Amino acid sequence: MPRPRIHSVDDLLDATERIAVEDGPAAVTVRAVSQVTGISNGAIYHAFGSRGEMVGRAWLRAAQRFLDMQCGAVDEALAVSGPVEAAAVNAVVAAADTPAVFAERFPESSRLVLGVRREDLIGPDVPQGVAAAIASADEVLVALFIRLSRVLWGREDGRAVQVIEDCIVGLPSGLLLRGRRPPDAATRSRLEAAVRAVLAIDPPPARPKTKGTNMKGNMR
Repeated sequence: MPRPRIHSVDDLLDATERIAVEDGPAAVTVRAVSQVTGISNGAIYHAFGSRGEMVGRAWLRAAQRFLDMQCGAVDEALAVSGPVEAAAVNAVVAAADTPAVFAERFPESSRLVLGVRREDLIGPDVPQGVAAAIASADEVLVALFIRLSRVLWGREDGRAVQVIEDCIVGLPSGLLLRGRRPPDAATRSRLEAAVRAVLAIDPPPARPKTKGTNMKGNMR
């Protein structure tokens, strides 16, 4: 007699992703995940405790996958021997291209974390621990901006970091993340050219520091 299939938490998170990207965030319910996976409502609540934890952990898994890939690409580019400035520019290019690589490897995670507005999926019912982990993921991304700005220009002020953010977030959002199809080679080449062109221009001078001003405040 065949043994019954044992469903993992990843099976449930996969189903949550699929429903969110195909049917929209509002369609993600415990019942919907139960219907897709064949796992009972009770077992899902046992795994997550609430719908809020389920969607929060699905988004967090996708975000962590993306950040791990992006930080890994930056580390690899910076480890190449040669002029530091050239390696830093290549690292920013690699970080900007990560959404394309991510879409190839994890298509549904990509559509979730890069194509679904987080506030549409995650509400106030997300447990505190999951919310804290999501906030930590945001901090990892900001730390990456700052790291690249330091390596490239020896600066970490808001204006310099904003240029890095434009390269890693703004340009890919405009060029790579349009539509539902993975970006093609020509689009990725245009993105690389755009990033290199932006980085060829020095960032604007830093604003004079004032009492109570911090990096995050300058960026936002």
